[in-house]
Amino acid sequence: MRIPLDSVLVSDGGLATELEARGHDLTDDLWSARLLIDSPDEIAAVHSAFFRAGAAIATTATYQASFDGFAARGIDRARAEALMRLSVALARDARDEHGTGWVAASIGPYGAALANGEEYRGRYGLTVGQLASWHRPRLDVIADAGADVLALETVPDIDEAEALVGLVADLGLPAWLSYTVDGSATGAGQSLSDAFAVAAGVPEIIAIGVNCCAPHDVLPAIAVAKEVSGKPVVVYPNSGEVWDGPRRRWTGASSWAPCLIPQWVAAGARIVGGCCRVRPADVTRIAADVSP
Repeated sequence: MRIPLDSVLVSDGGLATELEARGHDLTDDLWSARLLIDSPDEIAAVHSAFFRAGAAIATTATYQASFDGFAARGIDRARAEALMRLSVALARDARDEHGTGWVAASIGPYGAALANGEEYRGRYGLTVGQLASWHRPRLDVIADAGADVLALETVPDIDEAEALVGLVADLGLPAWLSYTVDGSATGAGQSLSDAFAVAAGVPEIIAIGVNCCAPHDVLPAIAVAKEVSGKPVVVYPNSGEVWDGPRRRWTGASSWAPCLIPQWVAAGARIVGGCCRVRPADVTRIAADVSP
């Protein structure tokens, strides 16, 4: 079921943040995907909490899921595929129980699987072809699991965006592409105009934007995304804190400000939500601010 973008939709917040708030230790290299093995009911509960809070889109627990990561835990390929499919099923079940909404299958960047914060920097030393070869197997599995849209998210550089956009074009499935940014550049330091241009002429990319960035970086990015691509814009920043990869913790102070949300909508954002450290209460505020 294609996501309608003729009005503003609210996406969820930080799945891992809420799982941690429920007492789970996510310092594992699989991050929230570990609970697909240990406590899938907890993932379902968080999806339900975000739907109750006002979200219309649930994002699956596959951001840091990869065949490499599961293999390091002794999980074979067949079981890894089943876990990836389970992630989509959990979100779909929560959606169906809620009665309305959509499921976005999270496709995190290569750097996320490294589990050291590299997704905020990119430039891994891999070619576009090598990145495509790494992403393709899990993308094939997740794309076949029944999500409404693929969320190509927290992409740090143009090379990885080109790899992912090329794959979804081959698959013919709807996806959004969102970069992690630092000011007016991608995490890798590239021009946002060049970054958004990667998907400008690709019909399978139904929206383009930013996520897991500081809230104050969102508004300028919306303007560039609209100018370059002409596509609907998706935005879901984190709280403004900074991820310390080696120590696996968030540092600094939150700069999340509800007053920013109407500005994003007025500027043209059509999917609005939160990423890490954004909780159900924040999503409720977003939903109230975007309601007609």
